[in-house]
Amino acid sequence: MSVDWVAKAGNSLFQAEQSRVQRGLLSAEHPEATMDDAYAVQRAFVDRKLAAGRRIIGWKIGLTSRAMQQQLNITTPDSGVLLDDMAFSSGDTIPAGRFIAPRIEAEIAFIMKTPLQGDVTREQVLAATAHVAPALEILDTRIVRTQAGKTRTIIDTISDNAANAGIVTGSQRHDPALDLRWVGAIVKRDGVVEETGLGAGVLDDPVTGIIWLARRMGQYGQRIEPGQIILSGSFIRAMECPSGSHIDADFGPFGHLTCTFA
Repeated sequence: MSVDWVAKAGNSLFQAEQSRVQRGLLSAEHPEATMDDAYAVQRAFVDRKLAAGRRIIGWKIGLTSRAMQQQLNITTPDSGVLLDDMAFSSGDTIPAGRFIAPRIEAEIAFIMKTPLQGDVTREQVLAATAHVAPALEILDTRIVRTQAGKTRTIIDTISDNAANAGIVTGSQRHDPALDLRWVGAIVKRDGVVEETGLGAGVLDDPVTGIIWLARRMGQYGQRIEPGQIILSGSFIRAMECPSGSHIDADFGPFGHLTCTFA
């Protein structure tokens, strides 16, 4: 796709986020667009946010579950950028009107101490990780989910910063050498258990997602930086969070997070 189209698409996503009014499917407008085109749009979208004063604090990995990959007819995860205005702490109230149609997922966050890029090993990921922690990712969509009988594709999802909108973290810190496949969560909305899951739902091991991200970033001349937060992928289905929702995520010995959507 042309440089002009990429810039306009990125700007339209920025404007949709600012106005809280979703735009149409990019995949419907340009069905020939590739994943490389989509990552270029994502970068243009993020560049607009950086120009507005935002700061990169990390990355997210999405579409790590087999079910979600089958739904979008792909065999690879995707990634997006975490920015400083996306950060919330456990117990926070999410302001009313902050998001368009928020959803939430339970994840394991990796906090890095040394850089990673390219063809790294599992051992290198663990050595580069300061600690791991429980996290909730807030999803939102600047692009409509359906339009004239068509649904979002991987092109729309990647362009839309992998549907990333926020991250909720607590104070818990753990050794990354733990067997993260067995870290799980019971996630309630308004006191009712809605989802449960285990870390193994993320590519059989959340560390695998970090390996994938380092390799993908190497292809685009990027790298994971010290101090950044990496969301390794959700091990539950995304939960809708309408206004008034109270979310309680019990990770057992791994930690406990809450947030409320005003």
